[in-house]
Amino acid sequence: MRKVQIGDVISIHCVGKISSGEVFEDTFGGDPFVFEVGSPEIIPGLSEAVLGMTEGEERDVVIPKEKAFGERDENLIRSIPRDALNLDVEPAPGLLINLIVDTPQGEMTFPAIVVDVTPYEIVLDLNPPLAGEDLYFKIRLVKILNEPEESMIL
Repeated sequence: MRKVQIGDVISIHCVGKISSGEVFEDTFGGDPFVFEVGSPEIIPGLSEAVLGMTEGEERDVVIPKEKAFGERDENLIRSIPRDALNLDVEPAPGLLINLIVDTPQGEMTFPAIVVDVTPYEIVLDLNPPLAGEDLYFKIRLVKILNEPEESMIL
């Protein structure tokens, strides 16, 4: 039976939790998560966790924060003028907003959490929401979606 390798496109079902037991991801009730193993868009620990799995196999894994979203960085907590944001809702602590920033590579979206609001400023936490957390996953490999390259017969 074929095993997952770097570069494979796979579909998985998973439940992801943090150490408190809070669930941040659960695909078992819906569509599986599809991704390329080793892609830079995927946290390294998830790609490593699925390597060698076969279709139908289940694993429980712990992904340390260093292989997930890293440590929290207090330098990523920033104050900006309140009028710098055009929000459809009144900002309040805990509100998740998506900042759209023009970069040389084009528009990029960054999630930010409102930490504090004053009459003049909004304090934003630009850390990924799961930064500083070890992640606990139950993973089931649904399918390896790409076909292996055929061996050439010489």
